[in-house]
Amino acid sequence: MSTVTNPILPGCYPDPSICRVGEDYYLVTSTFEYLPGLPVLHSRDLVTWEQIGHVVHRPGQLDYTGIASSGGLYAPTIRHHDGLFWVICTLVGQPQGNPGGNFLMTATDPAGPWSDPMWLDADGIDPSIFFDDDGRIWVHGTRLAREPQWYHQTEVWIRELDPETKKLTGPEHVVWSGAVKGAVWAEAPHLYKVDGTYYLMAAEAGTEFHHAESIAQAEVVTGPYVGTRGNPILTHRHLGRQYPVVGAGHADLVEAADGSWWAVLLAMRTYGGYHYPLGRETFLVPVVWEDGWPVFAPGVGRVPDQVEVPFATGPATGLVQGGTSGVVPSDDPRWTAVRALPTQVATPAGDGWDLPLRPATLADLEVPAFLGLRLQHRDADLVVRVGADLTDGEEVGVAVRQSEKDHVRLAVTTHEGVVRAQVVHRQGGEDRVVGEAAVAGGAPLTLVVRARGVDLDLLVGAGDDAPVVVGSALTTDLDTVATGGFLGLWLGVYGTSNGAPTGTVAHVERVEYLPA
Repeated sequence: MSTVTNPILPGCYPDPSICRVGEDYYLVTSTFEYLPGLPVLHSRDLVTWEQIGHVVHRPGQLDYTGIASSGGLYAPTIRHHDGLFWVICTLVGQPQGNPGGNFLMTATDPAGPWSDPMWLDADGIDPSIFFDDDGRIWVHGTRLAREPQWYHQTEVWIRELDPETKKLTGPEHVVWSGAVKGAVWAEAPHLYKVDGTYYLMAAEAGTEFHHAESIAQAEVVTGPYVGTRGNPILTHRHLGRQYPVVGAGHADLVEAADGSWWAVLLAMRTYGGYHYPLGRETFLVPVVWEDGWPVFAPGVGRVPDQVEVPFATGPATGLVQGGTSGVVPSDDPRWTAVRALPTQVATPAGDGWDLPLRPATLADLEVPAFLGLRLQHRDADLVVRVGADLTDGEEVGVAVRQSEKDHVRLAVTTHEGVVRAQVVHRQGGEDRVVGEAAVAGGAPLTLVVRARGVDLDLLVGAGDDAPVVVGSALTTDLDTVATGGFLGLWLGVYGTSNGAPTGTVAHVERVEYLPA
C-alpha cells in the first residue's frame, strides 16, 4: 500500500479524464492556448505519474491562429476501445472561418503519434465518448440550452457515432440539464455502464466555488435519466471560502484492475485569501458503490489530503507529481509555448535553447518568443541563465504569465550601450513599471522569478554577480479570481523586438525550476 498526497498533479492540470488498459492508467487534461496540447500521463498505480507524450504534438494538427488566453483546448476525454485510444475534445475561440469545435483524434500508442482531427457536426463543449457492449458508440457533450428556462441553463445531448466514417449519425437526444433546478453549466458529462445500468455523471454550477458533481441513471443509453436523491455526490461549496480546497468537480471514474473504483477531478488550493494562483489541479478520490450509486470519499465526503491506494507499492514520485527540481532540459515534456510548439519558437541547444526574438510581445494575439513551465508550487524559483546581444528597442527577460492582458515581466533592455532592467506589471491590458535598475557587469545574465506564497520578486544579476531584486508583484493580482479565465500561472523566458524586424537570438544556457 502507498499513500499519495493530493493533488496528484499539482499546478494547472485541469479537467482530467482517465481510462485503464489492463494494469495501465492513462490521463489527459486541458491545455487551452499552450502547445503541445493535451498531455498524456501514464501510471501503473494511480500514485506515480509520468508524462509520456501529447495528443497535439506536431505542426498543422490544429490551427491556433488568433486564439486568446483561456481559449484553445477544453476538457478532453480519453478512452480505449478495440486496440485504439480515442481522445475527444473542443477547440474554442477560433476566429470566424477557421476550423474549430468538437473533434476526435486516435492513436494505437497513447505516447503518439496521434491522428489529425476528425471534426464532428456538434456544437457546445466538453464532449465525451462511450463504447457500449453491443458495439455502438455514443458521443455526448454540453451546450447552452436551445430553449432555456433560466440564464446559462445547459443541456447534455447524446448521439451515435458511425465507427467507420467517424461521423455522427441518427437522432440526437437531450438527456440532462443538471440535478438542481436553476443550476448553471451542467457540463463535463461522462457515460458509464455498471452492472447493466447506464450512468450519466456531470459537473454543474460552473468551475469555481459552487462547482459540484452529480449523477443520474437510466435503463437505456438514450434515457430517460433519473438523478439520485443524494445529488450532488461531491462538492466543497458547503465548506465555505475559507476551506483550503475549493471548486471540486469535473470528475471521471475509473475501475482499477482489482475491482476498486476511483475518480480523478479538478479542484483548487487557495492561499492569500480566496485566490488560487496554481490554477485548477488534478486530485484523486476513492469511490465505492452503495445502493446502486457511487459514493465519493466514503466516510469523509470531501477530497482528502492524502489517499491510500492498496495496490500501489512505491512512493509518489514521477515527472509531474511534485515536479522535478533542478535543471529543466530542452527535451523535458513540461515545456510549452503560446499558440505554437516550443520547437517552432526556439531550437534546443544542449540543456538550453536558442530563442530568436520575435516582433510579437506577450500582449499580442500572435506567437511570442516565450518558453514556459507551469507554476506547480506556492514557493518556487525559476532561474534562467541567458545571453543576448540586444539592440535598442529589444528586450529579453522572464515573465509570470496569466494572459495577454495580465502578466508580470522582468525586461532587460539596452539603450546606447546602457543595460537596464524593468519590472512591468501588465494589469487589465495596461502596463505599469513597478521597479527599475541599472545592470552593470559581464554576460550572461541570471534572471530569477521567486515565488513565496503570494509574493513575487523578480531579480537580475550579470556575470558572476548575485541577482538583486528589481521589482515585486503579487500572485493574487494575477490569478483567475482577479483576472478571469481558466488558467494557473506560467513562468518562462521570453524575447521581443517590440514590433521591429530582428535577427537577434537569445541564448538560454540553462533553466532551473526549484521548489523551495
